[in-house]
Amino acid sequence: MMVPRCMFFTKGVGTHKEKLASFEEALRDAHIAHFNLVSVSSIFPPHCEIVTIEEGLSLLHPGEITFCVMAREETMEPGRRVFSSVGLAIPAESGRYGYLSEHHGFGQTELEAGEYAEDLAAEMLATTLGIEFDSDKDYDERREVYKMSGKIVESQHISQAALGAEGNLWTTVLAAAIFVL
Repeated sequence: MMVPRCMFFTKGVGTHKEKLASFEEALRDAHIAHFNLVSVSSIFPPHCEIVTIEEGLSLLHPGEITFCVMAREETMEPGRRVFSSVGLAIPAESGRYGYLSEHHGFGQTELEAGEYAEDLAAEMLATTLGIEFDSDKDYDERREVYKMSGKIVESQHISQAALGAEGNLWTTVLAAAIFVL
């Protein structure tokens, strides 16, 4: 079975006249350009440990096929805010899986985008755990419901935002959860 034993978060921003090269610069800024990245869906495996980027990178090798959950956005409009975020929600029961969510777009700050992604992951997890909540309430109110249920132990996010560069350049932002098998 290919079940990740640990995961780390990373983020990056890149700017270049070519869209693809801008993405490459963002990957380099995130320290993951030297891996063959494969996007996977949003399940955080049971018993998976969250490690620092330094520890996670030390366990991987250049060229390795590396699974990830990645959010990415790009713009060529000067001054336009782009963002990408990955949220995580982990259940209290250690043998259960959690959720990762990707959120990307235009206009939000890093904090706004991050809280949205975190809320999205927590909401997906809450629905699988039978936690009743009002989806029309704001995130802070729902977070209290999640915590009070005792079924969701942790939620967090990583976000990257930037303003589109001047000079006919592409700007790319990315946020990612990188899995280590």
